[in-house]
Amino acid sequence: MPEMDIFIKGAGTISPQNSFGDGSLSGDFIGYPETYFLRCVEPPYKDYLDPMASRRMSRIVRMGVCAALRCIKESGVDMPGAIVTGTGLGCIEDTEKFLGSMIRNNEQLLNPTPFMQSTHNSVAAAIALTIKCRQYNSTYVHRGFSFESALLDSIMLLEENAADNVLVGGLDELTPNSYNITRRLQLWRKKPVSNLLLFAGKEKGSLPGEGVAFFMLGRHAYNKAFARIRGLRTFYRPRNASAVSGEIGDFLKSRRLRTRDIDVVLLGCNGDYPSDAVYRYLMRKRFSDTCCTAWKHLCGEYDTSASFALWIAGMILKEQALPHAIMVNGIRPHNLNNILIYNHLRNINHSLILVSAC
Repeated sequence: MPEMDIFIKGAGTISPQNSFGDGSLSGDFIGYPETYFLRCVEPPYKDYLDPMASRRMSRIVRMGVCAALRCIKESGVDMPGAIVTGTGLGCIEDTEKFLGSMIRNNEQLLNPTPFMQSTHNSVAAAIALTIKCRQYNSTYVHRGFSFESALLDSIMLLEENAADNVLVGGLDELTPNSYNITRRLQLWRKKPVSNLLLFAGKEKGSLPGEGVAFFMLGRHAYNKAFARIRGLRTFYRPRNASAVSGEIGDFLKSRRLRTRDIDVVLLGCNGDYPSDAVYRYLMRKRFSDTCCTAWKHLCGEYDTSASFALWIAGMILKEQALPHAIMVNGIRPHNLNNILIYNHLRNINHSLILVSAC
């Protein structure tokens, strides 16, 4: 739990939406009719990366480095004092290449590059090499808590004066093989669906997705900051929806807030009717008079999707505008000062992030 406000000075996001560009929510969100999954809209890498270096990078590394460079440029920070990332599954594509080559070549004459790039910290390392940052560098792999763990470490570094600015990010990729494997676990929709109609009906399964989001965090606002992180909490396997509501109430109380002080709630609804039950309970019991919104129909479900939610929250506060496409219960807020992000992954890893205007 942060004891001081942490300011967001810049952001760089690559997602299935047009989030990279000018980093705005003012444009239309992309609808994917009749789809089984959501994949990122990739930017023109030649504008940010050296072509020779880019060819040696895997897809997730390219996206991570490009998003980080965009974030650094927007923040105006020359060099971060630390680089911290969170990922649920890491560089899946390179892992698949390495394992595939082992099988094809009978474990002989293997290309070492996919093995070296298959490690979970490849993106953080590539960013450090690109910007020549020799400071603290760490990657967290904690499933549904991966981004939140990275965010907590970043906050602690800032509170302990170990760094003035920290580059923090969450990233996960989707490959055809990873989709086919997880589909057997009955996590996803059996039939294609439009992502903008994901919450219609009472279907089982969600849409898998992917994304990369980086943020430059600092202890001081200056003129670049557009939002501030006021609180972070994670909890594991709550007994029921009532226990989740109690956690939220306790969390807000620790921040000297009440439910009515929250202007917008960003809920991690993913379209799987059984797992969305806790969100429906909260909308009925705790947030019946609060503007409730969602984000996973725009980016899909993945371990670090809370990083995309943090980007949306930051843009709402920055632009003081609420897109209609994320509305769930139709309640319009009178102010846009406090946003609460609540997410869970398969009802195991639960997290709360409180974001406020500067």
